[in-house]
Amino acid sequence: MNTQIDAPEVRGPNPASNVIDCYSPATREPLGSLPVDSAEKVAEVVARARTAQLEWRQSTFAQRREVLGNMLDYILAHSDDICEMIVRDAGKTRENALMGEVLPACEKLRWTMKNGERYLRDEKVSSGLLLHKKARIEYHPRGVIGGIIPWNYPFQNMMMPVIPALFAGNAVVLKPSEWVAWSSQQFLDIFHQALTAAGAPVDLVQVVQGYGETGNALVRSVDGVIFIGSCGNGRRVIQASAERIIPVTMELGGKDAFIVCDDANIEQAVSAAITGTFLNSGQNCIASERILVHDRVYDEFERRAAAVVAEFKQGNPMGGGCVDMGAMNTPIQLALVERLVNESVAAGARLVTGGKRVLTEQGEFYAPTILADVDASMPIMREETFGPVLVLCRFRDDDEAVEIANSTDFGLSNSVFSANNARANNIARRVESGMCSINELGGMTYFAGDLPFGGVKQSGFGRIGGRDGLRSLCHAKAVLDERVRLPFAMSMLPTSEKTYASANAGIRMMYSPRLRDKWRGLRDLMAARSGD
Repeated sequence: MNTQIDAPEVRGPNPASNVIDCYSPATREPLGSLPVDSAEKVAEVVARARTAQLEWRQSTFAQRREVLGNMLDYILAHSDDICEMIVRDAGKTRENALMGEVLPACEKLRWTMKNGERYLRDEKVSSGLLLHKKARIEYHPRGVIGGIIPWNYPFQNMMMPVIPALFAGNAVVLKPSEWVAWSSQQFLDIFHQALTAAGAPVDLVQVVQGYGETGNALVRSVDGVIFIGSCGNGRRVIQASAERIIPVTMELGGKDAFIVCDDANIEQAVSAAITGTFLNSGQNCIASERILVHDRVYDEFERRAAAVVAEFKQGNPMGGGCVDMGAMNTPIQLALVERLVNESVAAGARLVTGGKRVLTEQGEFYAPTILADVDASMPIMREETFGPVLVLCRFRDDDEAVEIANSTDFGLSNSVFSANNARANNIARRVESGMCSINELGGMTYFAGDLPFGGVKQSGFGRIGGRDGLRSLCHAKAVLDERVRLPFAMSMLPTSEKTYASANAGIRMMYSPRLRDKWRGLRDLMAARSGD
């Protein structure tokens, strides 16, 4: 049983204050303070966004591509500066800032510029029985989209809602987590420069800073919400959105299963599991939080994973030199991880390595940890960890692996590793999740731009990627237009003695699967209409 180390006094945002004090989690150095925006200020910001959106909704797809292209140019020219701000505010490594935030943002911009118009222009569809009409679906912007975003990926989480929302013709008001308020305020300039260069209103993208009251005010004033965060806060957002009946997209927690079959390539699986668990100190909604390993290869998997983790270097990413893991972003999350590890060890889990705070005099660091012999009843197998803990659990056959994988309230993503593709896909289809990867990290679906991103069960609803994510930021408007002009309109009034019999015969004629019954329907229709 490890001994808990008392942490220094917590520094960071205080919800009781009218300012947000910002600190670097890797050094606890102050970064500055920002005022909390009141409900009145939020209303003022949304009003400006609404005015800007009335102009922007008339923009062409070419104009929207120009804005996104300006954003991409800025990011490529200033990637080092962006990464430095991410590292200072989030405590992660420079490599994760670059490949986990800058790279996905660039890819989303590229994909949207290439594919966005195809999915948002008017779509021709069948007019069904109405052969004299043409049918289409139009995609109109919702108006002002509110984005309430977390602290684990401060840059990517800002870019993710803004890119599709702007391309769909909306304005966006973001409420970042108070834990990354400093960098979020700096990143706002990227959007404003891109909009200004294209001659578009800068009020199309704005940021409000604050705590729960600020977020609550935002939800109550916009036309749609994208929320990324915890289940508890997600419920509050849904309650607030219900007052005005606005659509919400919920990207909530995850407890992803990483299933390793006995025929898997163990070296490949260990490498992917290490990345899926420890990237960004495990602070990922799509982290590999439960490593389920077949009993035949369990010991070898544990041995190889422990050997890799033993070589990890951890420390301040800005301190010079290369580190594998930086700090955790918030002391609150660090304490939660510490509790889950201690409770699981007390319940019988075996601590292989780690399991304690480190570098406590410097910042918010938790050692890379491996827990073995964990079973589905332990706290760390049920609650979202969101920390650097590799959790190993045995299974005997595929059915048991699926049963364990489905034993949580979450269903975001999962991975299946097997040399037999049919076997892997059979397991994947049975696991309850919104996303899955075969012989790859579950989160890699994010880089396939056409795929939707989102979960099932308490991992949320709605999608924030691909075609579905773009269209969720629009009203789908059904339009029935003329193909051939008729001298009359379809009408069921006034009725006559023959109306019911004629309609009944016509329905049987059109929909009966048997030719004999179709002829009878035609005969009855002619008889019902005789004498007209």
